[in-house]
Formats: sequence, C-alpha cells, structure tokens
Amino acid sequence: MIRVQLPAPLRAIAKIPGDEITFNLSGIVTPTMVVDAIEEAYPMLLGTIRDAATRERRAFVRYYACERDLSHDSPDASLPIEVTSGEEPFLIIGAMSGG
Repeated sequence: MIRVQLPAPLRAIAKIPGDEITFNLSGIVTPTMVVDAIEEAYPMLLGTIRDAATRERRAFVRYYACERDLSHDSPDASLPIEVTSGEEPFLIIGAMSGG
C-alpha cells in the first residue's frame, strides 16, 4: 500500500477528505506510477501535478519521501522501500519561489 499526501488545494479540487490517499501498487513502484494512479482515481487532477501533454512534473511541484527531495530523480526510479511498504508517505508538495 502506498500512502500519498497531497497539498490542500489539490485535495480541495478532488474533494479528498483527510490528509492521505492510498493506492495498492505492486512491483517496482515509481513516482510515475503513483501520479498515474492519482490521475486515474481523481481525473480532475489531470494536469495539476504534471503537464497533461508532456507528462513532465510541473516546475513548482516537488516529490518527497523519507525526508529526501526526489524531484530531480528520474520519475521512473523506484521509490524507497519505506514508501512501498506503507511505512512512510510519498509527499507531493507545492513549491514556492521568490524571496
């Protein structure tokens, strides 16, 4: 079971109660697989996490797991075992810019 935490604005768009959503994904689980599952379960989020045409992560969206930024890793790299076992969540976070 994969636990996913989304930013509050995305949870509001998808009308997701609570802080987490879960998915049963098997095999080598990657960020691409997680986002595919999110977009399949919540089609209103299509294009919010990654560009709908290119399927690339949006510039101000970050992926985190196990206190590590996974945003610049390959989207097809396997997630840490702590995430795939359900021990730790996969976090999708809206980044800020400016100063």
